[in-house]
Amino acid sequence: MVKIKLRRMGKKKEPSFRLIVIDGRKQPKSSYIESLGYYNPRSEKENLSVDMERLEYWLRNGAQPTESVKNLINKLKSKEVTQ
Repeated sequence: MVKIKLRRMGKKKEPSFRLIVIDGRKQPKSSYIESLGYYNPRSEKENLSVDMERLEYWLRNGAQPTESVKNLINKLKSKEVTQ
């Protein structure tokens, strides 16, 4: 099963994350299928960027997002509606 997960990047105590598509049995540190965007919780300006076309493609083809990714997607969609 294919999953959409967050992969931790960045320096010690300064995390940033990459949204990745990966085989569900693999750890996020291993090789992944595709990178969909990034999330930087410490940034004050735009801290979330996702390629929505590719995200929708993977969701249509059965990729399961983790809970944290679901929350980020909902946050991004609500931001798009208000703009």
